[in-house]
Parts: sequence; C-alpha cells; structure tokens
Amino acid sequence: MIGIKFFPDKLIQALIKGLPNPRWSDTYNMAYITYSKENLGIIFNTFRGTVWINYNRFLSNKPINTNNEDMDVAWFRKRKTPPNYRLCPEPYLLKLELKRYANSTVKTYVNFFELFINHFNEMDLQEIDEAHVRAFLQHLIQKKYSNSYINQAINAIKFYYEAVLGMPNRFYEIERPRKETKLPSVISKEEVLSIINHTNNFKHRCIIQLLYGSGLRRSELLNLKLSDIDSKRMLIKVNDSKGNKDRLTLLSKTALKDLRKYYIKYEPQIYLFEGRKGIKLTGSSVLQIVKKAAARARIRVNVSPHVLRHSFATHLLESGTDLRQIQVLLGHGSTKTTEIYTYVATNTFKEIKNPLD
Repeated sequence: MIGIKFFPDKLIQALIKGLPNPRWSDTYNMAYITYSKENLGIIFNTFRGTVWINYNRFLSNKPINTNNEDMDVAWFRKRKTPPNYRLCPEPYLLKLELKRYANSTVKTYVNFFELFINHFNEMDLQEIDEAHVRAFLQHLIQKKYSNSYINQAINAIKFYYEAVLGMPNRFYEIERPRKETKLPSVISKEEVLSIINHTNNFKHRCIIQLLYGSGLRRSELLNLKLSDIDSKRMLIKVNDSKGNKDRLTLLSKTALKDLRKYYIKYEPQIYLFEGRKGIKLTGSSVLQIVKKAAARARIRVNVSPHVLRHSFATHLLESGTDLRQIQVLLGHGSTKTTEIYTYVATNTFKEIKNPLD
C-alpha cells in the first residue's frame, strides 16, 4: 500500500478523496491506496504545486554507496565558540552521519543551521514556525546574500524539521529565491598553457594539467590515488565524486609524461598529490597553486580550479565533441547541467553573421 501521512488540512483531504479507492487506516492513522507505479504517478500529479511530497520510503531499494569518506566531526568539538553560542543539536549531526553526507556538506549544513538557531537563541526549536523562518530569510536578503546562499540556508533548516524530526510537510510553503543562472567563466587554450608554463615545479604543473586536461573538480583531484591512473587505457578513475558516483575521464599524453617525472622526483605513496608526512594536499593549497600561476601568467580573469574544469568542457564542445560525451566525462547527472557550456562555446556564435557587418 501507499500510506499518505499529512498534517490536518481540508485541501489535502479533498484531494485524497479524488485518488483511486482511498481508504483510512486506524492502526497507522493515515490514508492509503493500493501500491503501483501508476498510483505513485497519480499522487504526484494530484498534489503537484500544492504540497511537497516525500518519496523516500519508496526509494529504499536504491543502492547505497558505502565507500564514502568517514565523517569527521573533530572540527565541531575542537572549535572555539562565543559565550552563549547555541550549538547544533546532536541528533542533527547523527542524522547527517547516518545519511553518509560528505564532510563538506556536513560543515555547510551545520554552519547554516547554527546561524539560524542563534538568530532565535531565546526560543525553543519546537516553537519556531514558518513566520520565524521567513523573518530569518528576510534578514539574509536584507544583508544582500546571494540566492545560492539563501537556498543553502533553507536546505539546512528543512533538514532538521523534515529529516531529523520526521515532519515532511513542515515548511513546504517556504518560498525559495529564483535560481540564478550564471554563465561559467572560461579562459582560452593559450591562457591555460600560459598558466601551466608559469608553475613553480613538476607537482604544481601536474596539478593544473589534470584539473584542465581531465576536467576534475578540486576535491576529485585531492582524492586521486596512484592506482586511479590507468596509463595503458589513458584514463583516470574518479571515485566517489559529487553524488557518490564513480566515473572515468581522460588522461592527457602530455600530462602523463610530466606525471612520470613527478613520480620519480616526489615518490608519492598513496595519494597522487601528497603534502608533508604523506597526507593528501588541502583544497586551499590547490587553490593557491592555481591562483599564483595565473597571476604570474598575467591572466585577467579570476582563475580557480573550477574555471579550468569549465574551460575543459567548453574547449571540448568547441572542437566538436558530443554533449553527451562531455556529460559523462564531467560526471553530470543530466545533460541539462552540461548544456550551459553551449552558451559560452565560440562555435555557437561563429556562424552567426553580425548585422553590423
């Protein structure tokens, strides 16, 4: 059966009556209808635009990736907080751990939820309602925070009430700001080569070559191990990337030559790029490597590891590579995400004759 659990609401009750043969269970205190894919679709179409539907119960057979990095909350225990600072509740941390969220996501959620609860530090969490959430979001808007920032705050708040307390419809009416559509920042092939040529050593050179030549995210580069480099097939295996997905991407012949020289000189043991004492490099170190090389190359654009990834995808598209292939190389779940590069690829505009000309 499909059980339908909801807070008392006349509109929802009226919509349930329109479902195929709805019944009421006194045992489970919920309405229910016969389970089928067709009925799941009917429920979605019936309530779409009216309520938020939690389908998690019907995704229990979805494979769970158990190779995630271990959740590390040492930073949470060791940090110094101001007097009377309200800490994130332990059940919140526990739920994040059980759901095996990435450490970066855990930090984001905890920081945003603490920002929220300290805005109402005199109130019990159970007393906070939608009006308070809206007031908090209005406070962020007035502070001129971006739409992305505000959406992350909403996600962190909803996670507590919906995932931790199990109240799925608690804040479904909270309005989200419109998603900003920003074009990816891209640099030319000549600028990429100039950045590579302005690196300090083989390690830095190889880092920039892989960020660009393989389209890697910064976190993916940091997690690369020696065993992930397949020189026979000229591929790199990317494990546990965004969304807990593995994928294969390209290995440049140019990068491989420098990687072999780098390996002989630096002798990494486990991770491809290691810092002192054999631990992997930090994200901030990689960022500084890219920025300093770009500054020496006198690149005017604000270059980051992700700009190199954007440039990889755009240059592939400009050279005639199929969008679906680029999607696979980048690890995007949908071609819609990859389509953004069609807006910045020069071949999109080359055949258009300018009316001034």
